[in-house]
Amino acid sequence: MSGKRKTRIMGILNVTPDSFYDGGRYTDRELALKHAIEMYNEGADIIDVGGESSRPGSLPVSAEEEMERVCPVIEMIKKEIPAVISVDTTKSSVAGAAVDAGAEIINDVSGLSFDPEIIRVAAEKKTGLVIQHIKGKPEDMQNNTVYDDLIKDILDFLTGNAENACNKGVTRGSIIIDPGIGFGKSFEQNYIIINELRRFSETGYPVLVGLSRKSLIGRLYDGEEDRLPATIALNAAAVLNGADIIRVHDVKAHRLAMDSVDFLKRVRAD
Repeated sequence: MSGKRKTRIMGILNVTPDSFYDGGRYTDRELALKHAIEMYNEGADIIDVGGESSRPGSLPVSAEEEMERVCPVIEMIKKEIPAVISVDTTKSSVAGAAVDAGAEIINDVSGLSFDPEIIRVAAEKKTGLVIQHIKGKPEDMQNNTVYDDLIKDILDFLTGNAENACNKGVTRGSIIIDPGIGFGKSFEQNYIIINELRRFSETGYPVLVGLSRKSLIGRLYDGEEDRLPATIALNAAAVLNGADIIRVHDVKAHRLAMDSVDFLKRVRAD
């Protein structure tokens, strides 16, 4: 990534009742639309719409219910603002319906491992594709966080699945990789990944990081401290270490922070 390129911000829009931070806030479609417009005006480059929680311990919902949650909201957003819309799903049927509704990126937290048909949808509809690493499934992913070689194992998963997608018709330039902070990783492993993001950047794929307000921050404190300051600090570190896109709940604060980080990178590059 060039040191002169602006960090892209992906604003989180969970239209779910049970997501760990904002579950239930935006199940009303008008409120979801209002929040999407607010995030766009605050500087979000991408609006990531999710209809199924992937927090640790969460259980799946049916494809039909997930479509009913995300597709009408995507259609409404598309009519109101020119932001790029991504759909956060692991199901090919939901991905296809969401793209038909206006989504341009499929964000698969399973890294194509739950439903490989997502590859076909991305290839046929020529969408962007986020391939994220996960170990296990959301309901059990924190039960086994043992790796032979943490970074190598994650890189092998991501690059192998990316190459498989390319071999089946997905354009290499449309792929984004995500190491999956919090998805089958221990507290310490998450910080190791942030420190080693340059190795992910060296693959040539843009790197997305999603650590906003997660337990790797909450566990730093004894009480219920606001997780936003540490979220901004860690996202700044992630960008300086090679992340191209950050997925966040608090867009305005991150846009202001990343403007300074991006300027620092430009000065360093010059």
